[in-house]
Amino acid sequence: MSIARIVILFAVAAVAEIGGAWLIWQAVREGRAWWWAGLGIIALGAYGFIATLQPSADFGRILAAYGGVFVAGSLVWAVVADKFQPDRWDITGAIICLLGVAVIMFAPHARVTD
Repeated sequence: MSIARIVILFAVAAVAEIGGAWLIWQAVREGRAWWWAGLGIIALGAYGFIATLQPSADFGRILAAYGGVFVAGSLVWAVVADKFQPDRWDITGAIICLLGVAVIMFAPHARVTD
């Protein structure tokens, strides 16, 4: 599977999970209509399915790598949706997380045989 497809799947998963959590936040914390939370639950469910499309069969590896994508994606979402202004430490932390994603996903891993 190409690196581009892996990156696209992570990006789509990030939109689903971060967007779903944001929609629920809006309903609960910002007083939006209940159906915002319903849409959030649907988006969070979609994230779970999107993650299964990654090429690795190792759930832990995919979820660990996605954690770094979530950190960086959350900052991007906050900038776009909430006009958040990350500082240099937010950006540095996100870069470190994305470097971790690259190591987890693209380093040559030993294959375990039965």
